[in-house]
Amino acid sequence: MSDERIVISRTKISKAGITLIDNSASEKDKAKALEIINQWRGNHTYPVNTFNVTLRTRVKKISKDSLVAQRLKRVPSIEKKLLKNKSMQLARMQDIGGLRAIVENLQQVRKLESLYKEGKLTHTLDAVDDYISQPKPSGYRSLHLIYKYNNTKNNSYNGYSIEIQIRTKLQHAWATAVETIGSFLDQALKASEGSKEWLEYFKYVSAAFAISEKSPVLSEMEHLTEYEILKKCIELEKRLDVREKLQAFSVAAKAINSDESKGRYQLVVLDTSKRNVSITSYSKRRLNEANIAYAEAEKLALEDTAIQVVLVATDSAESLKRAYPNYFLDTKEFVKQLNKLEKSYVNFGEAVLNR
Repeated sequence: MSDERIVISRTKISKAGITLIDNSASEKDKAKALEIINQWRGNHTYPVNTFNVTLRTRVKKISKDSLVAQRLKRVPSIEKKLLKNKSMQLARMQDIGGLRAIVENLQQVRKLESLYKEGKLTHTLDAVDDYISQPKPSGYRSLHLIYKYNNTKNNSYNGYSIEIQIRTKLQHAWATAVETIGSFLDQALKASEGSKEWLEYFKYVSAAFAISEKSPVLSEMEHLTEYEILKKCIELEKRLDVREKLQAFSVAAKAINSDESKGRYQLVVLDTSKRNVSITSYSKRRLNEANIAYAEAEKLALEDTAIQVVLVATDSAESLKRAYPNYFLDTKEFVKQLNKLEKSYVNFGEAVLNR
């Protein structure tokens, strides 16, 4: 893969971000802004690939059943983040290039964190967002390490921000369910926007999952007992028909169209209205082609909220489905964990009766 970078000034990038969220901007200006954003986003591929190699090496040291994937942030996600944070400059956005490591348990999350903090890297650890010790208001839990790329041999990408997300399988199952339900409700539940009942439900499930991992719950729930949290989970689950809805959504996973070719990069397009997922693979040599196709697909996504697009890199189709199950409407792991919560709730009740 070529490591050539398209030179774009920070001022130009930030102006493109302003135009992206400006409703009064002309179609011509919007198109030009998208072109700049896509070029700048594509520049992150090289540093992300560099971090990918290191992350895979370190993950293998602590877990045999782990998963690593990388992605470039979607334009709709960039747009939503800029709208939510009006003072943010696009050139300073830290998660345009991102990697995700999914490990088995919290102990492995902390071990991987230590390998990064104590290991030798030429890159600079710019920030640590520990959403496990202090969950986001939505209930989201994960560890984020934000690095500034620094390479003395190739300084073209120095200063680019790369985000590494480290989460457990349980945290990943929760995040997948939030995104899947959000997609079908056409609500940004992930950003704490939308149905109050659904937002409340996922907060309680997050707390229940946190307790099972012996980690902190949301501060607003610290006064509640485990039994009270489980009880609320079950009550909201029945009221919202959670299992039935997830079962209905999972039908879409059967409608997958793939070009069946092997490649380093996969362009995934989910159409929730048609319940269809399509995958197109691209080799390393076709990365520029993949980025162009990504940009074209996102133009459709900006016009139709039922369409979601992402360009990712994984080892295989199976790894792709495990890393991004929300694009395949796959919430089996989440339902499995709900069964465990229900069993715990029943056990609590039996224990009270036997006293």
